[in-house]
Amino acid sequence: MSEKLRVVFFGTAEFAVPSLEALVSAGHEVLAVVTQPDKPKGRGLHPVPSPVKQAALRLGLPIMQPRRVRSESFIETMRQLAPDVLALAAFGQIIPEALLQLPPLGPINVHGSLLPKYRGAAPIQRAIMAGESVTGVSTMWMEPTLDTGDILLAEACPIDPEDTTGTLTKKLADIGARLLVATLEGLKQGTIVRQKQNEAEASYAPPIKPEDAIIRWHESAQAIVNRIRAMNPAPGAVAAIQSKRVKLWRAVPSGQQFEAPEGTIVAFQKSPPGVVVAAGGGTSLALLEVQPESGRRMDAAAWARGVRLKPGDRFEPLQPITG
Repeated sequence: MSEKLRVVFFGTAEFAVPSLEALVSAGHEVLAVVTQPDKPKGRGLHPVPSPVKQAALRLGLPIMQPRRVRSESFIETMRQLAPDVLALAAFGQIIPEALLQLPPLGPINVHGSLLPKYRGAAPIQRAIMAGESVTGVSTMWMEPTLDTGDILLAEACPIDPEDTTGTLTKKLADIGARLLVATLEGLKQGTIVRQKQNEAEASYAPPIKPEDAIIRWHESAQAIVNRIRAMNPAPGAVAAIQSKRVKLWRAVPSGQQFEAPEGTIVAFQKSPPGVVVAAGGGTSLALLEVQPESGRRMDAAAWARGVRLKPGDRFEPLQPITG
């Protein structure tokens, strides 16, 4: 087999972009970039290409956007391309057995956790929400089941207390790009040993739903802060006060104890400027950055002055969106 591998890359989200760029930089021949169809967004519902499609256009690579990778026509196209390897990162569809068996070097997935922890669609958000201090990236030999394949390479990454999904995704995406190139080199050289996952240690990271973004004031201050971090940059953690919704973008535990109903504003702090809110177990957190309904992001203290909040005012419960 030649030094340059023939690769079909499957990816959609921003997490996958560095992996695609790394394949090109490493000199591999990217036969096609497979990404999800453009999605309508914004008020005009104009079709918007995925981050991976935008990267592929910039790199001048062939692009395919099948609605279903299970379709026989798409599988036949893949057979004709005859890739050495399929490389996948944050794609968004389950790959069928017929495709997994196609490449001689294997179907390789770049996953944003230390498998078998946080299998599924939202490993980065779920790790932050759970208060983990360490996560990482695994490359895996894909199977038709969800993130259960043999581990090829893995690398740990600390989660800083200030990390959001946005900042952590960037760190893990860069690690994933490096691991993907190293994985392909190891497979080519025959130096990688496949390791079975330990099912007893498996945990799951289901997709983020609208109700996940709703603040639960009965949770501890740290748990609420973790939820806010996990929902940043999308969809944004949401609460309600004065019968209006407000997104919470940045907060820290205040370290102070208050005997007050959960969700009650108990103080305004000067450094850093923030709105201190009572949380579960007598804990409290300081809101630092918010976004009022139909407004822009702003300092929480300035927002509180603008809407004339005072100690004793209380955030209202929001009901999960159903149906």
